[in-house]
Amino acid sequence: MNADTLRERTRELLAANDPATTDRLDFLRARFDAGLAWVHFPEGLGGLGAERDLQGVVDAELAGAGAPDNDPRRIGIGLGMAAPTILAFGTEDQKKRFLRPLWTGEEVWCQLFSEPGAGSDLAAVGTRAVRDGDGWRLTGQKVWTSSAHTARWAILLARTDPDVPKHAGLSYFLLDMTDPGVEVRPLRQITGEAEFNEVFMTEAWIPDSNRLGEVGDGWRVAQTTLMNERVAIGGRPVPREGGMIGPVAATWRDRPEVRTAERHDRLVALWVRSEALRLAGARLRQQLAAGNPGPEGSAMKLAFATLNHELTGLELEMLGEDGLRYDDWTMRRPDQVDFLGREAGYRYLRAKGNSIEGGTSEVLRNIIAERVLGLPAEPRVDTKVPWKDLPR
Repeated sequence: MNADTLRERTRELLAANDPATTDRLDFLRARFDAGLAWVHFPEGLGGLGAERDLQGVVDAELAGAGAPDNDPRRIGIGLGMAAPTILAFGTEDQKKRFLRPLWTGEEVWCQLFSEPGAGSDLAAVGTRAVRDGDGWRLTGQKVWTSSAHTARWAILLARTDPDVPKHAGLSYFLLDMTDPGVEVRPLRQITGEAEFNEVFMTEAWIPDSNRLGEVGDGWRVAQTTLMNERVAIGGRPVPREGGMIGPVAATWRDRPEVRTAERHDRLVALWVRSEALRLAGARLRQQLAAGNPGPEGSAMKLAFATLNHELTGLELEMLGEDGLRYDDWTMRRPDQVDFLGREAGYRYLRAKGNSIEGGTSEVLRNIIAERVLGLPAEPRVDTKVPWKDLPR
């Protein structure tokens, strides 16, 4: 499969489904069925088994024709986390059932991993899934769940065996968020919004057919999700001077009164780091074509969070009291994060979450130290102890 073949296939799609007259959802479904959704996926699952980097050929042709996209920011958790995990560990029936409506945006996904007592130590989750006939009864609490208020499905890590060490007693499930045993409550943030949620499950029902991977193998499945999550957050494609550096550089250009030699040097250093991160992200995405992402995704995500903190801090410093204001402090429950469409004060406050979501910066530093640099691991005394005997 080469670029010319993909261009021809894309033009055939456009000829049969004129974007100007075809319903948006019908067009997206047709695109998926033509294998042009994510070309590196297998045939029949939205792809053609092509090289990952050829996706840009398709996207450019469709954008030039004014074709609709699938609103990837709104469904980012499904695209970046659920889909690669389902592809890697799902049954054929699961892949056929979930991937198409996930990609078209008909079904939004969220991630139920973190808990009040198991955030950074994800393997210590206590949400219980107890076998009940041909399914499981789920009871527990999850927290910091983006998009839970709009999600139809969730990827979920639960404890199925408390009598073995914590990493061994986990299983991975796909939870129907409309189950009557699921309750979603908003968590208001420092920005004024409730983008995150806490989720309570009381005897929620999960059929065994919605288990992903083997019973007790949830930790291995979750690693695929986490590695893809960090790439999705820190390594997403952006144009030159895209992302957070864009509005900061624009403030410097538009407001000469804020310029000083010291700020100039800081901005140039941050611009260089932004460009280095952008290029490193492009290289990391190329490596994905050879298989699942490795620990390098953790380095990308850590650098992304650190850079955003510094950029938004500089922007706020340049704007002074104007930077402390933004238009909407009301309690809203947005369906996506809008960094660049909001004011500097919002960006500054919301960027603080970058060091928590997708793995805390402290945990990522440990991963980089151990798995990238080969440094000695920190002593761990709880990996051989049954989960039920661990202090909580």
